[in-house]
Amino acid sequence: MHYLNTHMHADHVTGSGKLKSFLPSCLSMISHMSGAHADIFLSPTEEIKFGRHRLVCYPTPGHTQGCMTFVCNEQGIVFTGDTLLIRGCGRTDFQEGCSETLYNSVHSVIFKLPGNFKVYPAHDYTGRTMTTVAEEKKFNPRLTKSLKEFMKIMDNLNLPPPKMIETAVPANRLCGLYNLETEKE
Repeated sequence: MHYLNTHMHADHVTGSGKLKSFLPSCLSMISHMSGAHADIFLSPTEEIKFGRHRLVCYPTPGHTQGCMTFVCNEQGIVFTGDTLLIRGCGRTDFQEGCSETLYNSVHSVIFKLPGNFKVYPAHDYTGRTMTTVAEEKKFNPRLTKSLKEFMKIMDNLNLPPPKMIETAVPANRLCGLYNLETEKE
């Protein structure tokens, strides 16, 4: 059994460590560019096969340097993590984020997919669970802008740091195992 991480999160501790404590044979997977520990490091265009399906791994940095998007072509679905959210995108003001890189990742990888592909982001704060490539290309209020306008939007978000950044980043560097060790003490 394997579990995938789209990137090293700063706003919560990944469940990978907890899952590994229950199922020690599980192998964690994350981009080799993430800076996090894992059992398996994913490379660009690597394929993850499961049953008769496969996911293709595409680097989509910008929110973090190690963000990856996973595409299942035969089912027409894409898992974008925080790179592309429903009518939004991940912030770019920490963890080696870069708004220009994020914009280019979305436009050169995700927006090049067929419009009917279903997009499953990491989360949505309003309860939506899915969108499509076509919907985001048409309605995303940030990513429908020019690169210059997008960078201006991202530079002026003025968001506070994630509440759990001091705990989440060290824990997620160890695939969520950091908190498990401190819980034992």
